[in-house]
Amino acid sequence: MLEAHSAAHWLATHGKMPRLHVPTELRVGATVTLPEGPAKHVTRVLRMGEGAALILFDGAGQEAGVRLAEVGRKQTTATVESVWPGSAESPLAVHLGQAISKGDRMDYAIQKAVELGVAAITPLYTERGDVRLKGDREEKKLAHWQAVAASACEQSGRAVVPPVYPPQGLEEWLAERQEPLRLMLHLATGNGFAQSSRPASAALLIGPEGGLSETDIAAATASDFTPLTLGPRVLRTETAPVVALTLLQHHFGDL
Repeated sequence: MLEAHSAAHWLATHGKMPRLHVPTELRVGATVTLPEGPAKHVTRVLRMGEGAALILFDGAGQEAGVRLAEVGRKQTTATVESVWPGSAESPLAVHLGQAISKGDRMDYAIQKAVELGVAAITPLYTERGDVRLKGDREEKKLAHWQAVAASACEQSGRAVVPPVYPPQGLEEWLAERQEPLRLMLHLATGNGFAQSSRPASAALLIGPEGGLSETDIAAATASDFTPLTLGPRVLRTETAPVVALTLLQHHFGDL
């Protein structure tokens, strides 16, 4: 059975190390073959050799201290020396419904949301949104966004990679919501933090660059979403989730 102090002991012994997401079972004594992406990063970017120490996490909550066993052109393997549960997850599970935006704005929104502890993300098609993805393009974007989320976990110390779900229409997403606290960003006066109880989960709706339409707002209101205003200044669609999630984590989470 693993010692409870294994994480602290490993980190104290080896200091600051690279963290990589490798979605595989992590067991003490096991040999892990690094996927092509992490293997290239370790060998070509970081130029780490055999015997070097690093941290792997499986994306489902487990972390492991490993040591590179084989570094070669065909494969790179590591031996697992210590395993421990991750400890960077927020007690508040926030599901972010983010209207899809163009270019790297969506990447930024996903990256920062993950750093701020979001539990799940669903890209949304809204009335005023001008991005529509279909077929292979949607699949490629989804894989890219999930990779952005995993990379943000590597940087921020999280061991759980939040799922980025396939894009949905707003009404479909609203119909699935069960969270006790549901907030939509809207310039109308509203304070979703004015409640005494601490919810275990929350849903946060962020509109596109042009904002939520009256139809979108009416649908969200009918699904028990409360308007939330973040002050007199209009925030970009990629900035809004950063501010809103920071406030949510401050009031009900761990900031």
